[in-house]
Amino acid sequence: MASVYQINKGVSKPIMFKGLKAQYIAYLAIGLVLLLLGFAIGYILKVGLLILMPIVGIFGSALFFSVFRLSHRFGEHGLMKFLAKRNLPTHIQFRSRRLFTQLKHQ
Repeated sequence: MASVYQINKGVSKPIMFKGLKAQYIAYLAIGLVLLLLGFAIGYILKVGLLILMPIVGIFGSALFFSVFRLSHRFGEHGLMKFLAKRNLPTHIQFRSRRLFTQLKHQ
C-alpha cells in the first residue's frame, strides 16, 4: 500500500498576512493591544468618549500606516540590518601600534 503524503510548499518563505511580513505582524499586534489597554484605562478614568475615540483612531491609523510602511520599505530582515548598521562606528582609532606588532609574534 502506498502512503500519500502532503507536500509543504513554501516552507522557507516568510510568514505573510495582508501584505505584512514576518515580525511586522507582531509589531502590529502589540500596538493594537497597547491601544486597547490605553482605551480601557481612559474609559476607567472616565475620560469622555468624544475625546477618547478620536485619540485612539488617530493613534490606530498612525500605527497601521507606520507598520505597513516599515514592512514595505525594509522587508523581512531589512529593519534589523538597518538598525545594526546605524550602530557601527564610522571609524576605528588606535593610539598605538602595539596590538599589530604583537600579532606577528603569536
